[in-house]
Amino acid sequence: MIKRIRAIIAVALLITLTTTYAEAINPKALGFSKKGLEKITRVYEDEVKEGHIPGAVILIKRYGKIVYAEAIGYQNKSKNISMKRNNIFRNYSMTKPFIAVATMQLMEQGKLTLADPVSKFIPELKDMKVAIEVKEGDKITYKLVPARREIQIIDLLRHTSGIVYGEITKNKLLQEAYKQQELVNEHLAYDVRSLTPEQEITAFSKVPLSTEPGTNWEYSLSVDLLGRIVEKVSGQRLSDYLKQNIFTPLNMVDTGFYITENNLSRLAEPLSIDPFTHQPIHLIDVSEQPANDSGGAGSVTTADDYLNFATMMLDLGSVNHQHILSPASIKLMTSDQLGNRTTLPYSPGQLLMGIDGYTFGLGFMVRKENGLAGVLGSKGEYMWAGAAGTFFWVEPEKDLAVVVMTQVPGPVRPYYRRLIKDLVDSALIN
Repeated sequence: MIKRIRAIIAVALLITLTTTYAEAINPKALGFSKKGLEKITRVYEDEVKEGHIPGAVILIKRYGKIVYAEAIGYQNKSKNISMKRNNIFRNYSMTKPFIAVATMQLMEQGKLTLADPVSKFIPELKDMKVAIEVKEGDKITYKLVPARREIQIIDLLRHTSGIVYGEITKNKLLQEAYKQQELVNEHLAYDVRSLTPEQEITAFSKVPLSTEPGTNWEYSLSVDLLGRIVEKVSGQRLSDYLKQNIFTPLNMVDTGFYITENNLSRLAEPLSIDPFTHQPIHLIDVSEQPANDSGGAGSVTTADDYLNFATMMLDLGSVNHQHILSPASIKLMTSDQLGNRTTLPYSPGQLLMGIDGYTFGLGFMVRKENGLAGVLGSKGEYMWAGAAGTFFWVEPEKDLAVVVMTQVPGPVRPYYRRLIKDLVDSALIN
């Protein structure tokens, strides 16, 4: 009897392996050129050999099947540890889409509306001031004036709140104010996890806005603040809410805000020195629970976990019988939410990939047209990326989802995003 059971299991495993192998070696059935996919591997292997990147995990999914799955290069080059598909990566700003989905879930539950003022949940942010630039000859000063309207939930989702990143803004007054309130970590960019949630809220209440709420797109700490609102509305710590309502239903077993000791050996590391700027590379410490769960830049994840999330978005809110969000919410999030608003100092496309042609939805950058952009893609595709090199996009028109996990921070990031976009889309043959 035992032998018979073992034989059945062996046959089942063989069928599984054969199916997976067939999917991997028959890309034409999913509309891809085999040579085109091989080119992706070759290009990234060359980047590793040149010492430009440590390695990468790349997953491509179309028509519900994974057509490409490669772990290339090193998880840790200094220790000569090869990259594996299940390695864990610092996600940085690719955390933001999680918070956008959580916010829309709370909206669907009737616990908030997108037009609600932020002060409804955080009263400290009711009477905000705007720092207006005043030019007197060659001298630039700033005066503070009361905001004409309050920041709304939708402003946090689409980065039109007037909140900034102290590391990016051109406003000198805000640069200094953010440093004083520890909303800029002078030792490590984009890391405000040492503040408690209440300390962070107090800090936001003490810094002026760069522009009137609702008028200008400026990439910012808005989603960190939105994470505090998710906590206020749900009554849960952000990581607990996300685990219960997004990560567990989507089988994102390795996604969270720190890595437990037994999984630290799976953490992918960057090169020690940036090969382009020749500066030392330092990334956030994810070995212990932070003081606050940073909704803007604090999560860790794997390529497969994030592909599960991207698949849910592509499938309009449900996957494997798990309902996360309604199709109506997904469509609203992945549509243009900027209209004719200004995008200073950088537009979404300029910031992410160094090109024009993109607008912003609620948590995602969205392509306006098939043209108007210097990279391959299609109208309606949406995406975002992280400061350490992670990147994903979804092309609904092509039923396509792509996740790229690597730890390559620095000014070269826009180039690698354009590179993989062009390589993947040019590999499509129908």
